[in-house]
Amino acid sequence: RNDAVEAVAQAYGVLKPHRPRQVFLKYCATFDSTPRGNIGPCADLLMDLTGASFTAFCPAFPAVARTVFQGHLFALDQLVSRSPKRNDPLTPMREPDLVRVLQAQTARRVGLIRHEDLRGGMAAIEARVAALKAQGVTYAISDGADDDDLHSLAAAVVDWPLMTGGSTVCEHYAPMWRARGLTGADASPVAMPGGRGHGVVLAGSCAERTFEQLEAFGARHPVLMIDPATAVGRTPAVVAAALAWAAPKIDATPLAIAVSSRPDKVAALQKALGRVGAARLAEKIAGEVAQGLRALGARKFIIAGGETSGAILEALGARVLDVGPYEGPGTSRAVTTGTDPMSFYLKPGKLGAIDMFERALRTV
Repeated sequence: RNDAVEAVAQAYGVLKPHRPRQVFLKYCATFDSTPRGNIGPCADLLMDLTGASFTAFCPAFPAVARTVFQGHLFALDQLVSRSPKRNDPLTPMREPDLVRVLQAQTARRVGLIRHEDLRGGMAAIEARVAALKAQGVTYAISDGADDDDLHSLAAAVVDWPLMTGGSTVCEHYAPMWRARGLTGADASPVAMPGGRGHGVVLAGSCAERTFEQLEAFGARHPVLMIDPATAVGRTPAVVAAALAWAAPKIDATPLAIAVSSRPDKVAALQKALGRVGAARLAEKIAGEVAQGLRALGARKFIIAGGETSGAILEALGARVLDVGPYEGPGTSRAVTTGTDPMSFYLKPGKLGAIDMFERALRTV
């Protein structure tokens, strides 16, 4: 939590001289967090820094069946607490009521902007916000059952100094900004250079979707599964063995290395090392494997898992990225600048088609 708050403070320090009209705190569509944070503490900091008196929270992403109704988060047709997300090794979501989830993370009072408020348009939303403020509420979870809800919410909050949620809220901002003359003419997408060097898949996510994608990829390409528990006290040996496995294969075919386990094994490792300790061990292995693969000629990386993506980019020293245009949920390209560019697909563990790894390697 402290690391996340510090990172947000640093990011705001970079933005502040540019006097942003709005700061948007983006998080996952499944509101990944624990009773200690990180969403609430990061929002608390930004409230203080921006001087905002009220803000909303909406992680909904209807295009991938993550919706919020009456404050409850759904994944597909299930409450998130009944979905595979309930067994997430870092942020198990066992409480579907997001008002309760957020209230555990902050001293500020949390309320709800309801589906019926969003359906009522701007006047209804403003009336609901005014009523919540009168009750001493500072934060409001917003419903988001479909894209119409998100459009209504975006129209109501576009001028707030602070807003939080998923990319699905701020994607509605662009036409509103253009209508107000706040942006220039639409620019054509910049062509992204193709990656040079070998292609590899690195996975750290424990999501069922990632395991399905690895299985599909493994039908045509070599896949190595690393159980992080085997690296306790012997990380260098495990990394060396993985690179020895990859070295004779990487010239001939794309390959995948996954640093992840099924929930029961992850739980046992967390019991031994703690939740944070287990995560850092897996991230350390993934980062060092990525460094070794780069030394073997890899320059095209498909990375599955949010925390894994951050750890690998850090390990590879990727500081500046050119990001490609939006291509759909969980799919986008990025290329490092410089004379020896690396090309990336950074994907959430829970999203993407079954054959996404194969397809991404053809375009990255």
